[in-house]
Amino acid sequence: MTHLILIRWRVILAVWLLAGTLVFAQQTAQSLAAAVDAVNMTVSDIDRAADFYSQVLQFQKVSDVEVGGEPYERLEGVFGLRMRVVRMRLGEEHIELTEYLAPKGRPVPAESHSNDRSFQHIAIIVSDMNRAYDWLRRNKVEHVSPSPQRLPDWNKNAAGIRAFYFKDPDGHPLEILQFPADKGGEQWHRTSNKLFLGIDHTAIVVADTNASLTFYRDALGMRVTGESDNYGVEQERLNNVAGAHLRITSLRPGAGPGVELLEYLAPLDGRPYPTDERACDIVHHQTEIITDDAEAAAQKLVSAHAKFVSSGVLTESDGQVGFKKAFLIRDPDGHAILLGEK
Repeated sequence: MTHLILIRWRVILAVWLLAGTLVFAQQTAQSLAAAVDAVNMTVSDIDRAADFYSQVLQFQKVSDVEVGGEPYERLEGVFGLRMRVVRMRLGEEHIELTEYLAPKGRPVPAESHSNDRSFQHIAIIVSDMNRAYDWLRRNKVEHVSPSPQRLPDWNKNAAGIRAFYFKDPDGHPLEILQFPADKGGEQWHRTSNKLFLGIDHTAIVVADTNASLTFYRDALGMRVTGESDNYGVEQERLNNVAGAHLRITSLRPGAGPGVELLEYLAPLDGRPYPTDERACDIVHHQTEIITDDAEAAAQKLVSAHAKFVSSGVLTESDGQVGFKKAFLIRDPDGHAILLGEK
């Protein structure tokens, strides 16, 4: 009997230690992505881009700086760079617009489609879809969707969401989104006299959701907050992709906008992320994530076999772009992720 009791206590102790190890591992992973700070887009004409986001989408300019030199070259992997960076806020969320004064990059590839793996957009929440769409029409935005789409009631996890895709002056895809009363964060349902409220998430096209979860959930520590299987005529028109069938997975960091993974189960003709893409190319986005310890984060991501763009962790001596230390990596599909320590 004493022997059986001893075995039982050893089993209990082993389970307790394993549970503690898993909790510690989860907390360690979560510390890599404390918050999504901003989504940065490379633009060809920053004054034109800033005017579009401020006058059409009601963002407010927060800062406007010009930087260059070796630390930024090593951070972005672009030699001889000089860039102007404008930070803008909508509600509590931010974007950054970056014009490379040198060297100039390539424009967005012709005939880009929503199922190409270079696709990335920000989802801007609106208080009234009809008013927002009318406003965008008056400002002559380039449509992707033919009109706002309401996702059907049979799709329980997305039912009643209204959305519309369009482009900014450089061809970056954007989305406006309105949640029904039973969906979306509490902040999107507060009474407001504003039309454009803030940024809920950034969405990226991925080839394999499971591979992306290994990166965003397991390595960066984001938590999965929702999943949806989207198809049908409404989804096809929203994305402007005939036969579109998507597996959608939503993730959240500790704070800030989420990251939404869009895996096209059909059609399978989306183009891969350009292997020669550089930060000065206009197709470039980088999701900027705050981490508590950049050096420790880099070490963990080296162990996770992440692909580094930066030559190590770089220190920003002048502090103009808002981080102490940072580095740039790519996810399994090539999307750029900057981890920075404030």
